[in-house]
Amino acid sequence: MKRNTKYHSLDPSKCIGCTHCMKSCPTEAIRVINGLAVIDHERCVYCGQCHRVCPTHAFYVEQNDLSIIRTFKYRVILFPSIMIGQFHEKYSEDQIYDGLIKLGFTHVYEVEQPMQVLLDSMKEVIEKGQTSKPAISIYCPAIVRLIQARYPSLTENLILRKTPHNLAAHFAIERLMLEGAKREEIGLFYATPCIAKIASVKSPVGEIESIVDGTINMNLLYNEVMKVISEGEVNSYSAHRENLSSEGITWSQTRGESCHFGSRSIAIDGINNAVRFLERLENDQVHGIDFIEMRACDQSCAGGILLTGNRFMTAERLERRALRYPSAKKITPETIQANVEELKEKLNLDPIQPNPHLTFGKDRVKAMEKMDKAQRIVCFLPGIDCGACGAPNCHALAEDMVNNKAKMSDCTFLQQMWVDEGRIKPQKAFLNIQKKWGMGRFKADCNKRGRRNEGF
Repeated sequence: MKRNTKYHSLDPSKCIGCTHCMKSCPTEAIRVINGLAVIDHERCVYCGQCHRVCPTHAFYVEQNDLSIIRTFKYRVILFPSIMIGQFHEKYSEDQIYDGLIKLGFTHVYEVEQPMQVLLDSMKEVIEKGQTSKPAISIYCPAIVRLIQARYPSLTENLILRKTPHNLAAHFAIERLMLEGAKREEIGLFYATPCIAKIASVKSPVGEIESIVDGTINMNLLYNEVMKVISEGEVNSYSAHRENLSSEGITWSQTRGESCHFGSRSIAIDGINNAVRFLERLENDQVHGIDFIEMRACDQSCAGGILLTGNRFMTAERLERRALRYPSAKKITPETIQANVEELKEKLNLDPIQPNPHLTFGKDRVKAMEKMDKAQRIVCFLPGIDCGACGAPNCHALAEDMVNNKAKMSDCTFLQQMWVDEGRIKPQKAFLNIQKKWGMGRFKADCNKRGRRNEGF
């Protein structure tokens, strides 16, 4: 992934500097400067935690306009089954598909088909020992970027097979070209439930360029479909789902992958749970596991930040829907009407390289000196991790000081101690705090935003 590439941003007019985002960020990618949150895009893995906890919805996603699809003759919308789970049960699959056609798409594909092709390919990787154990799924791009940045030694455990939207993209191209379409006439657009999947298309890992032409936020697409969806009878689009299986529908759910890899597999959802597990894994404290499914969002993709529905209801709808579909094993190569071996070949990824965030620079000698200096600075900090300095914790503040991004006086506790010792005047201490958090920030205001649970 390219450093400093932005796929989400912050609206300063909405930000209140409440520190919720800063404290929840698993990679310490956010600071508060002049009373506003600032994202360090070198550290960001696009997990979406900042969006999830922001009480004022100050974060927003950089998105493509839906009108870009008009530049292609054949306009293919690729979307995960989780999209269907957003809609109330009163709307049928055909009504939802019909709504997508009304928006201007010519072909509609759920990405988890034909799923057995990807499942077999992943199993081959593990059985042939092509990856270190425990093998880690790359389905969640936020987890992949987290591993690259913070646990680079574990990149060799990643299964080098593309994700379902790549499978569906190659499958759609092959089917359309059999019908007479030219490759340059086909536009592939992926409806994504999170920022990380936008980044996986715009700046993919393990490949030079994504086969997908553009991304569309799922909440935008949902709202547009709801504007045009029919309440009555519509044409049947069952042919568009003829390779969809129960395994495909539940693939994006927690244990949607790991349930296919035997008893020595484990499923983890939630970015903080993933961080804790990866810490143990890197320290060789995890044994007896062959396969790991890891997702950044609670309830996996049902909890994606670009979904509109309740994640528990979405997961329940998908479970019920999956019961109506056949097993992936019953979908034969004859049904698929595509060269299965060629599809498998197209799913191969190049090795995923470590991409560590070097807090103290590339020079090892200087980095060690800075690390030692940061540890000495920590000795003078209170260790309360209050966030009042604009950094998520005392260690982060010490690192910022070593990198000339902060000062010792940013710590309000040290300032109070210096005032008590007569080293600085109270007015100076107050001005320092005001500079960090903004003028007038400490005036009484019963209408101020950011109260407990506001926005959740």
